[in-house]
Amino acid sequence: MTTIYGIKNCDTMKKAFRWLEENNVEYTFHDYRKDGLERDLLASWIEQLGWEAVVNKRGTTWRKLEPEIQAAMNNETAVEVLLEQPAMIKRPLLDHQQSLTLGFKPEQYQAIFQQ
Repeated sequence: MTTIYGIKNCDTMKKAFRWLEENNVEYTFHDYRKDGLERDLLASWIEQLGWEAVVNKRGTTWRKLEPEIQAAMNNETAVEVLLEQPAMIKRPLLDHQQSLTLGFKPEQYQAIFQQ
């Protein structure tokens, strides 16, 4: 089972969708802005990958956070902040056979799905 998490209108998501479709990979898409995000699922991502990997620090949402919130960020606070601001999660997040991959690079996806 392969699930890709993100926001539908994101350009990087569109590249990932196109790659998956061109390579005949069956997947389920979960738009966490539209479909919501469960606390336990988000916490498991952060536990596995670390908040620094999951949070997109390049985005405007991160830059708009108060400096105190940014400075105090850790695994626990990241869950709270990301539940309120899911657009701050790096995209896409691919869950393939219970292995998580953040971002999209064609060569990385090729390696994942050749196994």
